[in-house]
Amino acid sequence: MWRYGLLLSRQRHVAEDLVQATCVRALERAGQFVPGTRMDRWLLSILHSIWLNEVRARRVRQGQGLVDAESQLSFDGEHAAQTHVRAAQVIRRVDALPEAQRETVYLAYVEGLSYREVAEVLQVPVGTVMSRLAAARVKLAEYPPLHAVPNPSSGERR
Repeated sequence: MWRYGLLLSRQRHVAEDLVQATCVRALERAGQFVPGTRMDRWLLSILHSIWLNEVRARRVRQGQGLVDAESQLSFDGEHAAQTHVRAAQVIRRVDALPEAQRETVYLAYVEGLSYREVAEVLQVPVGTVMSRLAAARVKLAEYPPLHAVPNPSSGERR
């Protein structure tokens, strides 16, 4: 949940607040959970709903800045630094996607949810999930290839 909250908010403290609010709401509405279904999907749906409500409220009150993904990465050792640089490149490319595509990519490829589960979390049809992922893949394919990161143990490039 925290990773999804961080993806949405791009701020650690906001992600923590989202997780806390999600847990509170889940406890308050525990009777709505359907036994035999996936709790993680239910919790991600609650978190997504809370985030949307927060975004709507924030638009009324004021705008807020974003945390640069690169500033969240720490560098320790040459290989680790190169790996983090590559990860930062991927993050920047995914961050450049429209919000709907970015959320869909995260839920499908990072959290590993099925298309149906992503659709339920985002409350959209499965076809919309498929369309968003296809559009995201096309957009990401437009970028030049990432720089290869040398593997220090074998001397090869990956």
